[in-house]
Amino acid sequence: MTTTHQPLAGQVAVVTGAGKNIGRAIAHALAADGATIVVNGRSDQAAIDAVAAEIRDSGGEAMACLADVSDEAAVAEMIDTTVKRYGGVDIAVSNAGLRRQTPFQEMSFAEWREIMSVALDGAFLLSRQVVPHMMARGGGAIVGLSGVSHHIGMANRVHVNASKSGLEGFVRGLALELASHGIRVNAVSPGSIDTVRGAAAGALPGNMGAADIPLGRQGSVEEIADTVRFLVGPSGGYITGQTIHVNGGKFLGK
Repeated sequence: MTTTHQPLAGQVAVVTGAGKNIGRAIAHALAADGATIVVNGRSDQAAIDAVAAEIRDSGGEAMACLADVSDEAAVAEMIDTTVKRYGGVDIAVSNAGLRRQTPFQEMSFAEWREIMSVALDGAFLLSRQVVPHMMARGGGAIVGLSGVSHHIGMANRVHVNASKSGLEGFVRGLALELASHGIRVNAVSPGSIDTVRGAAAGALPGNMGAADIPLGRQGSVEEIADTVRFLVGPSGGYITGQTIHVNGGKFLGK
């Protein structure tokens, strides 16, 4: 890291789902701003090891930590390991999520619960573990990654829509409860982003192509990461309880 302006220097950030795509970009962006990064993933050890190595090779500090965010014990162990190694937690980014496209009448309760457990339960479990450490350090920032689909409506994704809607409600309530402790809580809602889609995510929905976006293109992972780095940094110090839409005008609140 050659930059001399690092507004997050001395801070520790946990980024879930950071082995690829948006999570990886967020980890790199916060590291560039001086934060020590805990790179979390659920099952791909090689991916998170690679991201942590990239950060260290750039002059930053990072640790890879494999943990299922829907597993309470695993999340507790991850944060305990983080605190023992780095002394605390200042920033938590709940990015981990699963994408599925399944018609409602074909959707099993097990699939419903799987989606909810990562995006919504995972945000709860992560926040529950980091908040006491943020309080001990005099404040902090939590960001949850939502999505545009539940705002505009998306067929075959009712479980994803429900999980992200719940996440935004969680963010608003938690922001009010934690404001007096100097902890800010926000959500970022990406639109159609140019990422490598997993097989289970299916093809890009037909109404999410460049022709359907007012700005005429998909967003980049770096644009989402830049929004997160703004929210957790000093420039976002007066923002809490908000959902920031980054979708090229796909959702205008109409």
